[in-house]
Amino acid sequence: MLAKINKTKQFLETKTQIKPSTGIILGTGLGNLSSEIEIDIAIPYSEIPNFPVSTVEGHNGQLIFGTINNSPVVAMQGRFHYYEGYSLKECTFPIRVMKALGISNLFISNASGGVNPNYEIGDIMLITDHINLFPDNPLRGKNIDELGPRFPDMSEPYSHKLIKDVIKIAANNDIKIQQGVYAGLTGPTFETPSEYKYIQIIGADAVGMSTVPEVIVARHMNLPCMALSIISDLGVDGKIVEISHEEVQEVAKLAEPKMTLIIKELLDEIHKN
Repeated sequence: MLAKINKTKQFLETKTQIKPSTGIILGTGLGNLSSEIEIDIAIPYSEIPNFPVSTVEGHNGQLIFGTINNSPVVAMQGRFHYYEGYSLKECTFPIRVMKALGISNLFISNASGGVNPNYEIGDIMLITDHINLFPDNPLRGKNIDELGPRFPDMSEPYSHKLIKDVIKIAANNDIKIQQGVYAGLTGPTFETPSEYKYIQIIGADAVGMSTVPEVIVARHMNLPCMALSIISDLGVDGKIVEISHEEVQEVAKLAEPKMTLIIKELLDEIHKN
């Protein structure tokens, strides 16, 4: 693992002079944040040693180096999912590489199904905690002490400071924002009505197919995380309707300008400090 991380890092460092301080994962329907990046280089995943290749429609599959308002960033345009057939170690390998490249914060975005009856389609949920319902853990197996401890603490999976900053930014820009718990499931099926009910009973506000493994690996390396989720459908009694991936993407596109503004201002806040 260490050799693979180092080989990938060295390859990427030959392609750009950008030294990213923030990593960004652009999820379903949110890839257009790349239009806000002053791009130095965009490298297809297929050209990066040891990287998987994204197979999901709406996930472009490239690693972007550049700046947003003078803040150096590395952005994944398209992520990897367990349901694509990759192991969780493979899905989260890019997080390891971004940390090796020097990032000190990780921003994550996704689309999810809301199970909180107070949520509406198109809401933005700031993730404050998560529930891991994946049948595996990306840290299973021999621990690599150089990357992090055998038993990582998860009392603060999402940075309290970054959460406060996002709440302040949203308030200053009159952006409605929900705060809630995200449950991570494997997919690729959307949930049944009974599964939605179960997810709500165990304490989650939304459910999706990503993010949790990425945050586990980030926290293993003591990397602060912030995650925003667009509520693209509702798993609430009386509001459950048939949903497609295309519809998820359409909802995400409508909420994208607000998400983009939050991330840009959060980068500014970090850059000032």
